[in-house]
Amino acid sequence: MTTSAAPRTSHLLYLHGFRSSPQSAKALMVAQRVRERHPGVVWCCPQLPPSPQEATTQMRSLTDGWPREGMAVIGSSLGGFYARWLSLQRDCRAALLNPAPFPQRDLKKYIGEHPVWQNPDEHIFFRAEFVDELQALARDIDRRMPQTPATPDRLFALVSEKDEVLDWHEMTTFCAGGDIRRLPDGDHAISDFEQHLDALMRFLRPLD
Repeated sequence: MTTSAAPRTSHLLYLHGFRSSPQSAKALMVAQRVRERHPGVVWCCPQLPPSPQEATTQMRSLTDGWPREGMAVIGSSLGGFYARWLSLQRDCRAALLNPAPFPQRDLKKYIGEHPVWQNPDEHIFFRAEFVDELQALARDIDRRMPQTPATPDRLFALVSEKDEVLDWHEMTTFCAGGDIRRLPDGDHAISDFEQHLDALMRFLRPLD
């Protein structure tokens, strides 16, 4: 659980999942909450490129100069994997929403062209070399995690036990040490995300 001594979030980055976009339902809900109740927070939710290497370069560029204690990152699915990586790079807080623990394994079968969920007219092309890029990030996470172990005040996670895409046991292990909220009836999209938004915000403690 977070405490009154926990830092407040002044800069917030949201990372969407594979084939998703800043127009995802969860991203829009968080954006609306920040806009309406926490106008003092710097909000950033970019469209991530398909290349993991390019995506992480973009994340680092966007957050250059952000304060470590005031910065937090939210990531959904593949974005949760990226968020864990970035939080270890920046030593900042992270909130993971059904994070992908092993995208380097699971995305091998998705090599090729795919429509974006929120706009089927838009397409991404996931290349074979992107799997190697994910593997490199996974090795970096494994190397850094022992040096910066997750704690409940630094990592928050929503894990759906009925996720139809990811194994909730693997997700729980990926988030070990953090404040993990297991959702017994939750799906991959976390369709009832609005019900968990207050808990997410209590963890983040965004500025007003």
